[in-house]
Amino acid sequence: MKMLELSDNALAVLRSRYLMRDRDLKIVETPLELFQRVAGHMARAELIWGDSTEAERWEEVFCDMMTSGDFLPNSPTLMNAGTSMGQLSACFVIPVEDTMEGIFEAVKQMALVQRTGGGTGFSFSRLRPASDPVFSTGGKAAGPVSFMKIFDCATTHIKQGGKRRGANMGVLRVDHPDIMDFIRAKKDGQSLQNFNLSVAVTDSFMRAVMAEASYDLLHPADGRVTGRLKAAGVFQEIVQAAWETGDPGLLFMDRINKDNPTPHVGRIEATNPCGEVPLLNHESCNLGSLNLARMLQCKGKQINEEKLIQTVRRSVRFLDNVIAMNRCPISEIQTVTQGNRKIGLGVMGFSEMLIRMGISYDSGEAERIGLHVMERIHQEALRTSQELACKRGVYPNWKGSIHEKKGLRLRNAALIAIAPTGTISIIADTTPSIEPLFALAYRRTNVLENEELKEVNPLFREYADACHLNTDQLVEQIMEKGTLKEVEGVPEDMKRVFKTALEIPVERHLAIQAAFQRHVDNSVSKTINMPADATASEVAKAYWKAWELGLKGVTIYRYGSRSNQVLQLGAQDRPYHYDHGSRCDPEECRI
Repeated sequence: MKMLELSDNALAVLRSRYLMRDRDLKIVETPLELFQRVAGHMARAELIWGDSTEAERWEEVFCDMMTSGDFLPNSPTLMNAGTSMGQLSACFVIPVEDTMEGIFEAVKQMALVQRTGGGTGFSFSRLRPASDPVFSTGGKAAGPVSFMKIFDCATTHIKQGGKRRGANMGVLRVDHPDIMDFIRAKKDGQSLQNFNLSVAVTDSFMRAVMAEASYDLLHPADGRVTGRLKAAGVFQEIVQAAWETGDPGLLFMDRINKDNPTPHVGRIEATNPCGEVPLLNHESCNLGSLNLARMLQCKGKQINEEKLIQTVRRSVRFLDNVIAMNRCPISEIQTVTQGNRKIGLGVMGFSEMLIRMGISYDSGEAERIGLHVMERIHQEALRTSQELACKRGVYPNWKGSIHEKKGLRLRNAALIAIAPTGTISIIADTTPSIEPLFALAYRRTNVLENEELKEVNPLFREYADACHLNTDQLVEQIMEKGTLKEVEGVPEDMKRVFKTALEIPVERHLAIQAAFQRHVDNSVSKTINMPADATASEVAKAYWKAWELGLKGVTIYRYGSRSNQVLQLGAQDRPYHYDHGSRCDPEECRI
């Protein structure tokens, strides 16, 4: 077993969040022992369908996948597998009912989930609008936004798994009477700091915007019309708020529910905090990501198809075992999760893979590679889930599902999701998710408690050394500027391959997201970041393009529009500007 050589930043993250501690908070586990703990716990699921010999074999396979950096599961699995906590899922959606008891039951369930390391999503669309009569008390309703502040306050005082701050997704339907308050909820720069916000829009709403028509606002209790708004005006408010603060994003609910594998169980109303997993109420999902940078032939110019297929098959089995070994903190979640057995296999290291292949992220070839890779991953995930269904049985809610109608016997109702991989990509020492390089040098904040990680891209160092450039001198310049764009004496091929996020047009980012989404049955988390001087009209164009491409959701972030953004360009504390008109997109900066 060959252990991945861990970077200083990887070790810092592991020590801060993942390695086990004793009662005196002293670390009592090495990185290798962590992976052995997780692998052993997952392999015990094999005893349900096989014998100890099989379990031992798969324990070795699972451990090798993680120690090599080929695959890593989501954070709660790394934190809690083989411990008394036992909660292994990353993503949850909790219903919020329109009663005081229902609202505070949701707050309680959120706390129970977040303390184990899970992120929570909510649709607040069932809550009556502000100032609506409350007949039981003779008072007036506070409205969704007011109650969201209670959830936000509770999250502030809960660390996920005792190791990181909580994360929420708040969703409101575009036809809710309080939609304008929701859109503007974060414009003060202070409110709802533990929430990402997304407006649940419909195709009919988007068509009404296009036609400059009005649309009805509907009371959530009985669907009666309470008013009308001009769709274009609401859309412009969304655009303006996103330009100013990064929130809200859009969820295209018709597309999401078109792909809902179990419509007979319920309609999807919300997603997890970063949007890559649309979930039913009281449903959770287990995520894991394979490292595309390690799926190349030894010379790095071609994809190792055999290794890719093998890693996908092993990863799907690993994630199905996670469901078997998981202990959900709430019985309703356990029931729905076991009924659908959703998993979310994703990727990290896409940008590193392209660089090693000599391909610019800003190219049609990058889009083609992404489409091909995701197609292969989805094909093999389907085959593996079918094989597991033959031995272990189909997921319990299969009868009545879209898969039954297709004659497709699967172990898992959903298989693929592209998550942000913020911390596990640091452990694997690769680029996050399907994002381009954010910068060649940057500061990463909010990853560790009151600690800032300064990073210089190791690929850049490797490439510069191979080109016999003065690496130390180049590093000094990019620590100041963040990119090669303004650095003299650098070969054009190097500038082309090492284009960073803010040098890449928005259209290219959306094209990459769409290429992956074509073979993703869940969704894709990717923020469309823009330079500080991008205009609101550019935000609007990106939203329209995302809808036209058939994406399930889209998030805009204009660089510098939040004081607490996760990544900061360069190593100096100064604003960074690009030429006006260049539309670009750095790494995921929402929670």
